[in-house]
Amino acid sequence: MKIAVLGTGEVGHTLATRLAGLGHQVTMGSRSADNPAAKEWAAANAAAHGTFADAAADAELVVNATGGLVSLAALTAAGAENLRGKVVVDVSNPLDFSEGFPPKIATPDGVSVAEQLQRAFPEARVVKTLNTMNNAVMVAPGRVPGHHNVFLSGDDADAKSTVSELLQSFGWAADQIIDLGDVTSARATEQLTGLWVRLYGVLGTGDFNFGIVR
Repeated sequence: MKIAVLGTGEVGHTLATRLAGLGHQVTMGSRSADNPAAKEWAAANAAAHGTFADAAADAELVVNATGGLVSLAALTAAGAENLRGKVVVDVSNPLDFSEGFPPKIATPDGVSVAEQLQRAFPEARVVKTLNTMNNAVMVAPGRVPGHHNVFLSGDDADAKSTVSELLQSFGWAADQIIDLGDVTSARATEQLTGLWVRLYGVLGTGDFNFGIVR
């Protein structure tokens, strides 16, 4: 599959590397065509890089791995025409570090980043997932022993099915994937990030995750 990963930070790097390793044709997107981090990653992985628009243009699926506070601007730069009809996997969280650590969860009017993106690009098919864990656990759930979960939020059932298959290729079992419902349910998982940050401070490691016991 042709996949665009928007974002050159640790999350984008981890996801892009895993996807490329699974045989997908990955392009890393950034604000500029000559972004040093994107160039270095592409060279190391025999992959491509370019602007957000370059990456999204030919992609079949787009991963938003930018910071949640700049995600709307990043996808606007990618271009509505390049997102039309495509699954947009949103793994971002709206973390505001302006007042130091721990960050605030910045959700204007209580609306999630995923909802903002779906409203701005109504012809895209936004699916929120993977935002409740460390990036290493995203692509290697076996780092955390026992039963733990990953969540899906989105309005399009077929898009969520596509993302579920992608998650399973990362190593997530079908019974670990919980569909929370429409895109508004992303509000809950984005807010959960505040608890994750506090736990990280206490545990001193990112190798943990949330598990639903019933």
